[in-house]
Amino acid sequence: MTTRDIYDKLNPVFADVFDEDDLVITPTTTAGDIDGWDSLAHIRLMMSVQKAFDIKLSANEIGTLNNVGDLVAIITRKKYPDGDAAHA
Repeated sequence: MTTRDIYDKLNPVFADVFDEDDLVITPTTTAGDIDGWDSLAHIRLMMSVQKAFDIKLSANEIGTLNNVGDLVAIITRKKYPDGDAAHA
């Protein structure tokens, strides 16, 4: 799974949580860029991401997120602890 594959898998998760089929995320996407991304939606999003990628995110990890790129970096570390997803 490459980094692009992670984004391809993550985009439908965002679209589902925010009920916006044409939503396209990028590494710089933040909560301020998406209508309805409030604290409750953030919890739903994190739960959906954990389920989609079969990972567990700690409160500390979630608290460090500034944008979607940060989330992808954490997913990459969790899924590929020995190296970047692009090399998997």
